[in-house]
Amino acid sequence: MADAMISEVVGRIATMLDDKIRYEVNLVRGVKDELLYLFKKLKTIREVLDDAEKREVKDQSVKSWLKKLEATAYEMDDILDEWNYSLLKDKMEASAEREPERKIGCSFITSSCLCFKNVSVRRDIAKKIEHVKARLEQIYKERNEFNFVISPPSTDPVPESHREQSTSSIDFNDVYGSDIYKKRDDIVGNMMLNVGNTQIMSIVGTGGLGKTTLAKLIFNNPHFEKDWLKIWVSVSDPFIVSKVAKDIVKSVGKETISPDDDNQLELVLQKLKASVSGMKFLLVLDDVWTEDEDKWKDLKINLGYGAVGSKILVTTRNEGVAKMMGTLDDDIYHPKELNSEECWSLLRATSLAGKSKEECENFENVGKEIARKCKGLPLAAVVLGRLLRLKDLEGWKHVEKSEIWKLENAKVELFPHLVLSYNELSPVLKRCFSYCAVYPKDHRIHAGTLVEEWMAQGYLGVDSGNGAVELKGRENLRNLAMLCLIQDIEKSESGEQIEWCKIHDIVHDFALFLRKNDDKEGSCQACDSSLVSQVQEYRSLLWDYEPLADERDRSYQVCKCMKSLRVLRIKKINSCIPLGIKTLIHLRWLEVRDVALSKDDLEIICRLYFLQTLVLSQCKLTEIPPEIGNLVQLRRLDLSANKELKELSERMYSLVELRSLSLADCDLTEIQKEIGKLVQLRELDLSSNYGMRELQESICSLVELQILKINGTPINSLPEALGELSNLRTLQLRKFKVGSQHNKLGFLEKIYHHLIGYLELEIHFSSMSEMVELVEDAQRVEVKTLLQNLETLRICFEGKMNEMEQSPLSSLIWMEVAEALVPSHKLNKLEISGYKGSRLPEFMSSPINFIKEIHLNDLNEVSSLPAMGKLPFLETLNIWNVERSMFVDREFLGIESSSCDDVVAFPKLKELNFYGCSKWEEWEDITEEEEESAAISIMPCLTKLTISMCLSLKKLPHRLLHKVSSSLQVLDINFSSELIKTYGEDKEGSAWRSISQHNPQLQLYTEI
Repeated sequence: MADAMISEVVGRIATMLDDKIRYEVNLVRGVKDELLYLFKKLKTIREVLDDAEKREVKDQSVKSWLKKLEATAYEMDDILDEWNYSLLKDKMEASAEREPERKIGCSFITSSCLCFKNVSVRRDIAKKIEHVKARLEQIYKERNEFNFVISPPSTDPVPESHREQSTSSIDFNDVYGSDIYKKRDDIVGNMMLNVGNTQIMSIVGTGGLGKTTLAKLIFNNPHFEKDWLKIWVSVSDPFIVSKVAKDIVKSVGKETISPDDDNQLELVLQKLKASVSGMKFLLVLDDVWTEDEDKWKDLKINLGYGAVGSKILVTTRNEGVAKMMGTLDDDIYHPKELNSEECWSLLRATSLAGKSKEECENFENVGKEIARKCKGLPLAAVVLGRLLRLKDLEGWKHVEKSEIWKLENAKVELFPHLVLSYNELSPVLKRCFSYCAVYPKDHRIHAGTLVEEWMAQGYLGVDSGNGAVELKGRENLRNLAMLCLIQDIEKSESGEQIEWCKIHDIVHDFALFLRKNDDKEGSCQACDSSLVSQVQEYRSLLWDYEPLADERDRSYQVCKCMKSLRVLRIKKINSCIPLGIKTLIHLRWLEVRDVALSKDDLEIICRLYFLQTLVLSQCKLTEIPPEIGNLVQLRRLDLSANKELKELSERMYSLVELRSLSLADCDLTEIQKEIGKLVQLRELDLSSNYGMRELQESICSLVELQILKINGTPINSLPEALGELSNLRTLQLRKFKVGSQHNKLGFLEKIYHHLIGYLELEIHFSSMSEMVELVEDAQRVEVKTLLQNLETLRICFEGKMNEMEQSPLSSLIWMEVAEALVPSHKLNKLEISGYKGSRLPEFMSSPINFIKEIHLNDLNEVSSLPAMGKLPFLETLNIWNVERSMFVDREFLGIESSSCDDVVAFPKLKELNFYGCSKWEEWEDITEEEEESAAISIMPCLTKLTISMCLSLKKLPHRLLHKVSSSLQVLDINFSSELIKTYGEDKEGSAWRSISQHNPQLQLYTEI
């Protein structure tokens, strides 16, 4: 991990040496020489860091040396920060003092003062550099005591694998867990079905999860005992083609390889080909690490000479390896963790073997708690089980209360399995991984925030302004996921990026172990030791405690021990920020939530010039001071949920480095045209600003914009040029308004591919001619096709037509409108409001419709319902506010008595609800023959029927309800006076008994 930090410092020093004018290094005597000395020493030390970081896991003295080196690098990084901060501060103050009318002589005085301050600061920094030089000199000398190996160039011979070889031997009594046997059966079944060319299958998972055990179960399965050539090769790292080929040849035994042939790759591969040629084989390649396709290609070609139906089974920690080797997605298997009981069974079998049942019961309660610490990892259960073998009950309790990384024997046996994955990481990725332990166990980590924090810590290098730093961070996330070092991956709606993740508890313990420094050089008398550790080990802090009122002055202020913080979260502490926050000049990432900030507080924050991310959410802000323009390095600004924030400072639009700006849930009525100056902006969130009715045309000049959120705003019309933004991939607008005063429907053609999931079409009209134009427009741009990837569509018709225009022809136009707008396949949920046609469109009864949920509201002209029972996947149907006299006939069910085939009406329907159908007088029942027919099934899944505010309906269809029978659980009748008279006043009456006798469990709820 020190490697990444030192690389960062070396890079910064190199930049300073190359740019003397900017940093004025030459103005302080000796500073240039000191920096050059540090630069050379750090480069020399870096040559041994690869060996040192591999040894630190087992050698505490090496770990201590690395921690001292890391602390020194941190200190040097802070010094460079102070230098830059001084220059930036002077520049900002000078800029603030400039006025259009300035007295003669003021410029000279100001300049002199600044020069004096700069010299003073540079002298102070020179002393600090001298101090760091002395410390580094001592560390440099100590390195010789460890005899570190200098990292060899990549052309050197590859060292032999240091990993323990696996074998195919297995004791089935040692295998625990139901999932491993299910996976075995799934994989074997898959192998038996696939009889084509050589099939490559992969088992992927973190170290200690049981991948090799699962491979052994498959290898020793009876299916492969007869007529199969079985080969087991423990590969590990490095992947040496000749060695793997030689191991296969030796395992088969048909060919021999003399010692003289070992280095003859062509000869070895020919003997491999001869060994498997025409043979149906099962080859297990256990513990493969390489992603180099060139190393695998020659082996794959020669293994292809095996008989049809041959199988290759790979175990790996990296999904990228599986894909490189040619495994299809359906042939990649991820073993699951053991559940709590399975983990306890394995731990008990390991630790209490030979003990009586009574003895085992004494350990059961504490043992189950220890098993939970394993978090389903079989290796952890075995390791802890061995640790507990010779311990009494008190010893077990001690283990239960301890972190795994503090248990010496446990970490010695368990962590090396994780070290294998860790050593595969680059220095930068090692640092990124271990930083994840700053989050609590089982914490759901937001991937974008994690990348920002990596940037704030300097792990991802210097930003060149082209987005490469974020891409590098995202690539690091993918690599950690591939190696199973992060898990529970949740992708973004587009499926392109990791959005959320977690880190397994055991992996979290390992990351803690890597960061933990047991040889702290300093402590703080004023602060809690855990806080000091957090700051020293991560340069990150969550400040969320509330000090007592009489302790505020002492405990609620920034301490000197916090000076090196890069990341700080402050959450709801006595409604104000800590005293002295202005001293945290190194901060790159600051989040303040649910804390009332004064204008003075905000001005102090605006003097933290190195901030890259600033989150001020729910802080009761009413204005943004012009000093916000000082934060010239700001990349993300989040001012969301400041509900009294009505306008923004013009200087905010000078933050040209901004990539993300969130103004969601504020009280903004407009966004100024200067927004177009934020040319680097990639994400803009204006959602839930309920007074914002217009979107500035200048937004269309944000050529880098990828995400625009305007859902929850009453914006009447979108700028036409918005559709020309080539990088825009997500447009969240809850409501798209169509009409003469709004956008044309054809505009959807430009933005449809940015829409994700949900869309509300609000259609404004005033005449039949506008409706005809709407149909033509929809058919011209094929709206149904454009919206085919939506999951939810709401269509709301707003407006009134002249009564003279109401005619049978107008009803036909209404049907055409609905048919032209609604996609028929992928849609899950459809809402239609304000529909003025007398009949609903035909897709409402189409058996090829996949819709699951339909809401129909304000159907003022509809007098009957179509055959919606034909909809095969419909689960919820809500019908609201039908003002006309409505008749629900048997056609609604979509059944035909003459049909010879079995018929199911509403096969998936679970909820049927009628609301506000005040003139609905009759619900036609099915015939007696239909009730008795075994070929007809009606609403077999219906659990709830609600009839509310249907004042004229007097009776329910009894025979129909008999067919529904046992599935129906709730009949809810409210504010429907005639029905309540019939069923609710006397539950012993014949009407209710007629329904309930077929379903005694049916619950009736009524409300007048």
